Amino acid sequence: MTQQHSRKQPLSIAFIALLAVTMHQSFAATDAPPTAAPQTTAPPPAPPARPKRGNYTVTNGNGTACLMARMGLQLNVSFSSASLNKTVLEVVNLQPNLTKSSGSCDLDSATLLLKADENATSLTLVFSLNATSSKYHLSGVTLLAAWPDMHVPFSASNRSLDYLRGTLGRSYMCREEQTLAVTVNFSLNTFQLQVQPFGLKGDQFGAAEECQLDEDDMLIPIIVGAALAGLVLVVLVAYLIGRKRSHAGYQTI
Repeated sequence: MTQQHSRKQPLSIAFIALLAVTMHQSFAATDAPPTAAPQTTAPPPAPPARPKRGNYTVTNGNGTACLMARMGLQLNVSFSSASLNKTVLEVVNLQPNLTKSSGSCDLDSATLLLKADENATSLTLVFSLNATSSKYHLSGVTLLAAWPDMHVPFSASNRSLDYLRGTLGRSYMCREEQTLAVTVNFSLNTFQLQVQPFGLKGDQFGAAEECQLDEDDMLIPIIVGAALAGLVLVVLVAYLIGRKRSHAGYQTI
């Protein structure tokens, strides 16, 4: 009788220990914090395609063109979003078929005003002429915008710029994309630009002065071509020298 009781006792202890371990694991699983679901971030919107090139003309009182511009324009605007409640960057193309142009011309200044999207976007470009040096440049840019997601209407202006420098009677041309920084929250991209704000004769641009970007773009093929021509010349000279030495060796024999 005593031996049977002593055999059952280890079994009971083992069962109790197993039960305790099982309960501990159950409580630990219950107390463990839930696993947080992975957060997904929406990808940023793809930038728009290159803007279409628009033709814009400003005429004086007698109907003669005093400013002409052909260019594609793209606006980079940082503003407070009403829906997202944070600052966002939006890139918007100016659509020529939805844009109306106007402006004015004086002796030493010319203004091009572009209004798009039913006047929701207003872009003003101001050119200044230095009569002493006969040089002009883009001196001022102003943007007014009231887009749907803007918390408040956007306004940015800078009247001390020095872009698009040209000579009186000539046009300024830049086929490559340029980025003109206006303010911290606004910059302007230009594409296939040709503009002449002073010294127009009829409805034709004067001789074009190309921007540095275009000159660099033309210079690269010239450099590559010259390098290839030099390489061909070196190979040809080496071939002729080798052939001459080989011919002299045959004569000696």
